[in-house]
Amino acid sequence: MNESQHISAWINRSAIDVYRYAADPAHLPEWAAGLARSELTLVGDTWVAQSPMGEITIEFSPTNELGVLDHVVTMPSGEQVFNPLRVVPAGDQWCEVVFTLRRRLEMSDDEYAADAAAVTADLATLKRLLER
Repeated sequence: MNESQHISAWINRSAIDVYRYAADPAHLPEWAAGLARSELTLVGDTWVAQSPMGEITIEFSPTNELGVLDHVVTMPSGEQVFNPLRVVPAGDQWCEVVFTLRRRLEMSDDEYAADAAAVTADLATLKRLLER
């Protein structure tokens, strides 16, 4: 099944500020509860976190000036899930954060909807934190 959806949030902060915050793995538990529920630990080049799915590893894209926050999550089963995430500038004081949610083959409709809801909630939390 090839299905994806783009979930986004507009944030009233510069793309640079949002990228710097979101790119720091130490901030992930503050805004991405759907991915990490605890502080991440660096093991070699890979980050380890406790997630709603169990222990996962996360490999982030290298720091860049294009707003790319792609990351690969290795699930407890060993399955690797590529997650495209972008911070897109929209003027000096606004940006859009866009996450591409891809449906995995074994996902039911309810599981896919729950993932979409978790991403939506995470982006809303990011927005709330950065617009304070």
